[in-house]
Amino acid sequence: MGANRGDHRALFQSQGGGFNLTFLRRFFIRLSHLATGWSADQRLQDEIAEHLAFQTEENLRAGMSPAEARRQATLKLGAAQAIREHHHAEHSIPLIENLLFDLRYAVRMLLRSPGFSFIAIATMALGIGATTAIYSVIDATLLHPLPYPSPAQLVRVVDDLPGVGAQGVGISVPEWRDLESSGIFQSAAITGTGANVNLTGSAQPLRLSFKQVTPNYFAVLGVAAQLGRTFDPHDATPGYNLEVVISDGLWRREFGADAHILGKALRLDNDLYHVVGVMPRGFRDQGSTSDEQNVELWLGAGFAGVPFPPPQRDSRLRSRAVLARLRPGLSVAAAQGRLDALVASLKKQYPAEYPAQTAWTVRLIPLSESVVGSVRQSLILLFGAVGLVLLISCVNVANLLLARASLRGREIAVRQALGAQRTRLIRQFLAESLLLFLLGGIAGIGILFGTGHFLLRLIPESLPHLNDISINWGVLAFALAVSVAAGTVFGLAPAWLMSRFDLIGTLRQEGRGSSGSRERSRARQILVTSELALSLVLMVASGLLLRSFWDLFQVQPGFNPDRVMAIQTWLPGPNDPTMDPYRTATQEAVLLREILRRSRTLPGVEEAAIGDEAALPLGHSQPTRLPLIREGIETMDNQAPVIDSPIVSPEYFHLLGMPLLRGRLFHDQDLEDTPQVAVINQAAARTYWPNQDPLGKRVRLHLDTRGLVSSAKPAWTTIVGVIADARTESLADAVIPQIYRSLYQRPSKDLAIFLRGQLDPGAISAQVREQIQSVDPGLPVFHAETLDEVLSDSLSVRRFSMEIVAFFAATALLLAGLGIYGTISYVVNEQRREIAVRLALGAQRGNILKMVLRRGVGLAAAGAGLGVAGALIVSHLMAGLLYGVSPTDLTTFAGVTLVLTTLALAASYIPALRAMRLDPITTLHSE
Repeated sequence: MGANRGDHRALFQSQGGGFNLTFLRRFFIRLSHLATGWSADQRLQDEIAEHLAFQTEENLRAGMSPAEARRQATLKLGAAQAIREHHHAEHSIPLIENLLFDLRYAVRMLLRSPGFSFIAIATMALGIGATTAIYSVIDATLLHPLPYPSPAQLVRVVDDLPGVGAQGVGISVPEWRDLESSGIFQSAAITGTGANVNLTGSAQPLRLSFKQVTPNYFAVLGVAAQLGRTFDPHDATPGYNLEVVISDGLWRREFGADAHILGKALRLDNDLYHVVGVMPRGFRDQGSTSDEQNVELWLGAGFAGVPFPPPQRDSRLRSRAVLARLRPGLSVAAAQGRLDALVASLKKQYPAEYPAQTAWTVRLIPLSESVVGSVRQSLILLFGAVGLVLLISCVNVANLLLARASLRGREIAVRQALGAQRTRLIRQFLAESLLLFLLGGIAGIGILFGTGHFLLRLIPESLPHLNDISINWGVLAFALAVSVAAGTVFGLAPAWLMSRFDLIGTLRQEGRGSSGSRERSRARQILVTSELALSLVLMVASGLLLRSFWDLFQVQPGFNPDRVMAIQTWLPGPNDPTMDPYRTATQEAVLLREILRRSRTLPGVEEAAIGDEAALPLGHSQPTRLPLIREGIETMDNQAPVIDSPIVSPEYFHLLGMPLLRGRLFHDQDLEDTPQVAVINQAAARTYWPNQDPLGKRVRLHLDTRGLVSSAKPAWTTIVGVIADARTESLADAVIPQIYRSLYQRPSKDLAIFLRGQLDPGAISAQVREQIQSVDPGLPVFHAETLDEVLSDSLSVRRFSMEIVAFFAATALLLAGLGIYGTISYVVNEQRREIAVRLALGAQRGNILKMVLRRGVGLAAAGAGLGVAGALIVSHLMAGLLYGVSPTDLTTFAGVTLVLTTLALAASYIPALRAMRLDPITTLHSE
């Protein structure tokens, strides 16, 4: 019995397999017949004709007359048309054939109305093209995964001291080792936030962007070199290991893609490093923040030996971060829970290093979130705005389809009278809508391809993944999917309404001006009301952003950027401090004074000053923040708050127009061997010495001469002056406390030379380079820009959001105006007979004008009511992007509503004027 069951099962399976094969074979045969339908039908007709001729000849030989012979042959063969239809049914795929028929018919209908087709396709091209453009930015920045294996496992580890108001204070080497051995991560690496290094030995010294990393950094990222190797993850060298990995761009640009680059010695800040690897062409370092996509070389370091200070738990640098890869299967939330337990354990183990006042915490941030940074909200706002434009475009086209339905009423009624089913009509109209929307999508993609380079110029350079923005297959698929979805959703309602024509009433009245379908009229009014509401939402968002940007633009920064240029240079910092020609402030001061002297002799220069990069207002990536130990208050670094601490020359404040309020500024006699002095801003005075006079107060800033935390106790610094507040970090944020130190008392490697006067931006960089290199030929000069440009760049993301939303709002306003004009024109056209009768019975033409305008104002009022409700929701969602403007700003809401109402009146006035001027006799006669 078991064997029989097995035989039956095998037979069943073989039959099933045979059925599947037969079905597939028949499907492909039918598909081939579909492709060659005309030739197959021609062959069948030829065969029928041959068979008919043969049978006729047989009948003639049997003695029949020619006519009788053909009649008998035809009777014997049967109906030739029925044979053809039966053969076609056997070898066709009805679904595909009907679709092709519908599309051919749709093409003919669109060609019959070229004006309607052009307007509808252009409207959809605008909506889908704009949506696709913004989606390509979203795809590259928010949706595109980081170019590393398993990017979801990569996290940044951030130390905070919320008890003293400090976030991202950096990590110490012992804390990094604790993370490595915690079991939470596969591996964790220390990474700097990027810095400058001088490459010398060629014709011109080059300033390169480098990053110092622990040797396991590339292992954490999971990226290998394209040439050579990366660092050995197990390298335990305490300081720099004198190995360098370079980027593909640097390799090609400066070394001509030399295949023998491996082992080549590079002199970086006067130290010799050897190239061990070249990174792949598409690799960009995104291991910390969005500002670090142009790292050109990486130096391996253990951060525990010279030139780094001895590793201590409280030796943190803000410029250090930890990049880690989570263990497989461990979520960020679960890892955070285990990390919290580790932090609590370390607090108990080292109570002196982690006092309760600081409330030390460690948090994990997904690397993708860290890279995108603060642009997420702006991009989501833009995508929402462009989504509203797309909706308005779709509503407009749906309105056009409904208007066109009125013109095709008689055609539809005739088709129904001839037996066309309602479902067949809906399918036909839906095919027309889909074709229309698809053509609009294709046109939008074509426009996007043609204007892509122009659009990229509008995007701020600070946007992460800027180079990844492209029209790829994913973006094209999105555009087509949006076209199909929009065509289906917004084509279905018009198709359904168009199929609901009253057959008898339409045939009887359509030709002489009926009032049309109330359902269609109501649908058009609902669509226009929705269009107006969506337009008002966009206009309110645009108005709030415009007011916010204007208020931000009018903010007094507290410094004068007019006619000021900043040119940067970098002083080498060799690993062996004894080999540094600018090790001390006294040694560096000789160079700086000579640079200032020579700079003042340049054409057009009126004033000159020098500061470190942190002193460049709004133009530095990260401020220099140090523990501020106040005499008599804090006694330990890890209990002290952190404060911004730029280093500047005495001329800096006057050049930038920062007024002194109390005390004095720096002067040339504030030298390294004189008492340390500092100048603070008002925010620092209010924050740290409220209701006190800060002059004469003493503080310690725990930093050594090379920008690294020192184990030696720093000298006391006396506050000698208070200057007015200046927004040097962000125009949108409140002024933060700052303490300025003298450049002649505290040396710095990253320098910015400030020049004020009638300067030639095209020539000044070369002139400054010539003067600096005449003093020290090994110093690079780079990144010359005016402070006006720096100020403008700091607002680039906000400006981009405002300009794009404003453009979308203007587009929406135009579409809404066209929508209400089309609707009122349609109503007037439908009611021509009624208006003519009213006029014939003595109605005043002014009353006709008011009647039509009242309808337009009614639509505007309904749209404004819905729009205000929607705008209140949207404005609260975008509150984080506003500055100085309330999300419920009455002026903006009232102004936008007034503009929309005015537009509705203007769009209604032309049809109303046309209605008022109707000739009742001519109209009634034609009707």
